Amino acid sequence: VYCPEGGSPYLFSLCGWVSGQIRYSVVEESELGTVVGNVAQDLGLNVADLSGRRLRLGSDESRRYFAVSLASGELLVNEKIDRERLCAASGGCLLPVQVVTENPLELFRLEVEVLDLNDNSPSFPTSHRLVRIAESAPMAARFPLESAQDPDVGTNTVNSYRLSPSPHFSLDVRTLKDGRLFPELVLEQALDREQQREHQLVLTAIDGGNPARSGSAQVTVVVLDSNDNAPVFSQAVYKVSVLENTPADTLLTQLNATDPDEGSNGEIQYSFGVQTSDSVRELFALDPSTGAIRVQGAVDFEDSGFYEIHVRARDRGVPEMEAHCVLQVEVEDVNDNAPELLLTSLVNPVPENTPLETVVGLFNVRDRDSGLNGAVSLGVSPDLPFQIKSFQNHYALITRETLDRERVSRYLVQLTARDAGSPSLTTETTVWLNISDVNDNAPGFSRGFYNAFVKENNPPGFLLCSVSAADPDEGDNSRLTYSIAGSEIQGAPASSFVHINPDNGNLYAQRAFDFELLQVLQIQVVVQDSGSPPLSSNVTVYVFIVDQNDNPPAILHPGIGREGAAPHRIPQSAPPGYMVTKVTAVDADSGHNAWLSYSLLPQSTDPTLFRLAPYTGEIRTARAFQDTDLTAQKLVVLVKDNGDPALSSTVTILVFLEDKAPEESANERIPTLTLYLIVSLAILSAVSLAGLVGLTVRCVKGAALGAAGCCVPTGPSFGKAQYQPSLGGATIDVQVTATIRWHSEPQLRLQPSSPPPPSGSLRALSGSHAKRRRTGFGGGEGIPRRSRGGGGAAAVPARSSAWLGDRVCRGRCCSSARSSCCLPRLLPRRATRCPRTASRAPGWGMWPRTWALMCGASRPAACG
Repeated sequence: VYCPEGGSPYLFSLCGWVSGQIRYSVVEESELGTVVGNVAQDLGLNVADLSGRRLRLGSDESRRYFAVSLASGELLVNEKIDRERLCAASGGCLLPVQVVTENPLELFRLEVEVLDLNDNSPSFPTSHRLVRIAESAPMAARFPLESAQDPDVGTNTVNSYRLSPSPHFSLDVRTLKDGRLFPELVLEQALDREQQREHQLVLTAIDGGNPARSGSAQVTVVVLDSNDNAPVFSQAVYKVSVLENTPADTLLTQLNATDPDEGSNGEIQYSFGVQTSDSVRELFALDPSTGAIRVQGAVDFEDSGFYEIHVRARDRGVPEMEAHCVLQVEVEDVNDNAPELLLTSLVNPVPENTPLETVVGLFNVRDRDSGLNGAVSLGVSPDLPFQIKSFQNHYALITRETLDRERVSRYLVQLTARDAGSPSLTTETTVWLNISDVNDNAPGFSRGFYNAFVKENNPPGFLLCSVSAADPDEGDNSRLTYSIAGSEIQGAPASSFVHINPDNGNLYAQRAFDFELLQVLQIQVVVQDSGSPPLSSNVTVYVFIVDQNDNPPAILHPGIGREGAAPHRIPQSAPPGYMVTKVTAVDADSGHNAWLSYSLLPQSTDPTLFRLAPYTGEIRTARAFQDTDLTAQKLVVLVKDNGDPALSSTVTILVFLEDKAPEESANERIPTLTLYLIVSLAILSAVSLAGLVGLTVRCVKGAALGAAGCCVPTGPSFGKAQYQPSLGGATIDVQVTATIRWHSEPQLRLQPSSPPPPSGSLRALSGSHAKRRRTGFGGGEGIPRRSRGGGGAAAVPARSSAWLGDRVCRGRCCSSARSSCCLPRLLPRRATRCPRTASRAPGWGMWPRTWALMCGASRPAACG
């Protein structure tokens, strides 16, 4: 039965309570599974959503007697209900039922009224009642009889009494204050003990059920001889109030009845009347001699706030005569019950990204006291990110601050229920709330960057380094996976160079590295957690390749002839210290591994004739030649680097002694050539610096640079010059490189020339060219030399810096002498001559080709 009262169902949601209530009724002793009502239909819930929303009953008392079907949404009887045991003689028997749903969290309060079933017959305390009546009793005298007891209520309780027919007695039924019926025997005709000493009557109690039930008791009326006066109370009803929890033996009241008779007929004894219940007899004691009523049990307002005590005063006359009165006891409430805090529902764990003012728990508070003593408030510690919101006797625990599991993963929530009594009573309940993790923290590396050093020629699979990251989240949100970002190194994917273990961050080499090809690897390592959505971060790992001595020296000069030796001719009259030739070698390694030393091997024809400079490679005569010396001398030169272990190369030089060298005049010009070479290098440096300054000024100004057709240099080389003078039978192949860097002076390097580049191109230093090369020259005394291996004759070595570029102009630079970006305009006009014509002039023959290389033009337009 659905019973709305004043509106929509009485429910709780995030929005609060709504007025109204649902009430069902069920008959006691109903079979298990009896349908009480359709909760889902009456609450407006979709039956298909009941399982997902976890429809359930909220309290233990509700789940004891009822159950809810998720398939149909019906409220079913879960246990047989005995109304008499549950509610005793109470007029109404209501069972509160709490229905809870989730997603969203809602609480509905229902009431189920247990209807009485007429399953008990009326019964009397004793089956045989003896009533003594004096024969002098006046007409219409009344004699109380025992009332029948019926545990049923309402119409099913005792509804009427019936007395067996008798000419002397009739039955009168009075209704007491509490609604019970009180039968009395009324004397209708005077008694005559001599005619009839006893009267046998039958008293029957009938309830109002359908069908009606009844119970009977035998009443025997004994007619006594005359005792004319019965005891009399001063008033028929006495009223008194007492505080609950009054100590035992406290005097409640003093009753006093009087009897004008004398002797035993006037002696009065007090006793409880037959209408006094056993519970009252346990709470109160009556002194039979004095009529004093005292407290002997625990008086509890919550058990009952009102008691009625029926007292009988009886004399000792023959026959005994008695009087009756009623003592009404009002119990006053005392704040002696602490509030009760019941957990209805709790969300545990709570996600750390829960929005503010989200309900995470529902609590029900009750207090058995009444009035202010039963008014309860619920509070929570102020230092917690939760607060309490009240809805009548229900309270919701909601979030008031943002939760962060990484800061606090578990909260001890202490709830305090306090009543308004004086003094107030409190109840504390502790609830642990766990905070579940959400992927809100990206993993972080322990360092800002990592450096790893590995020797070249390492085996594949070599452990380079280990990167480590941490994630303050937990579970899958903190399970990390390492990977390499999809970048490229020298046109190949980075994953082809290195491999990273996705689980522990160990970085391994995928191949053997060659320092001469690659010096530094810049790897982007990405770490990503397994959350949803996943979060990631990255770090740069610099892998430095450490050079190993894996390249032997390479002999650049002298060149090897067809017979496997380099022939050189010198005059037999050459003085001591005469320079025969110079051995020039380079080593592709770096550092100590590229430091070269030169020595003569014992396999030489006569090592005492020649002296080899150990660091420059110059071979000079040690003494003057004699006629006994062989005219053909074989020199075996060993070039060894400074590595560990050292690597070496050998070259065989054949020296022929002649009476007069045809190239003597050329040798005489060597000092002059060396002077011209030094002057040329100085001029080239000055011109390069001036051109750089002018180009920088133009580029800073902006648009003028693009209009002139110039370009910003991007490579390391600014200009190169080559010169190949003929020195007798030997050839010195010289390459001059002018290197310009920001914030530094022009740097010069002398390098042995490789085959000349194609016309119109400029060779740029990149990759392996970025390594400094060690060079040497055959001849050219007086030129500054510096070589890490001792065999080179380079000028000031180029330092590591940002290069300006490998080209100054694009195409049209040398096509016109009037071009604003052509650096040759800064030189004398003869510097722009063709290589064929200018090469005849000492000191300037190298410039045109140099500018042609720098500007990217094959040759000036004037060259034809």
